[in-house]
Amino acid sequence: METTLVLIKPGGVSRNLIGEITRRVEARGLKVVGLKLINAERGTVEAHYAEHKERPFFKDVCDYLTSGPIVAMAVSGTNAVKAIRAMMGATNPVDAAPGTVRGDFALTIDAHLSYFCSDSDIAARGISLCYPQSLVYN
Repeated sequence: METTLVLIKPGGVSRNLIGEITRRVEARGLKVVGLKLINAERGTVEAHYAEHKERPFFKDVCDYLTSGPIVAMAVSGTNAVKAIRAMMGATNPVDAAPGTVRGDFALTIDAHLSYFCSDSDIAARGISLCYPQSLVYN
């Protein structure tokens, strides 16, 4: 059993894709154990992406994630990380297969709608940043 964090970025929220992305997660047999709409604070976003601080895209990602509301969804299940990775598709939407979230709904890498934690330590950090009081189900 794994738990990971999925973020629906401002572009996905503004395009009303929260329900569609959540539906796909649940249809896959994964359990949503935390779900909330937030306006992320800059410090929270920077802490979440801390391992990318020296990368050239860091500022742009932080700017984007603080530009509007995001959905923070904690997802749990057997092979949750691999399942979410397959569902989201390649980071660059032009390389993402049809049937994936990015392949079906995104056009540019700058606004590719979603993010997920592919490492358990990063997921734990992200979940604790978004859900400091704890998840609905543990």
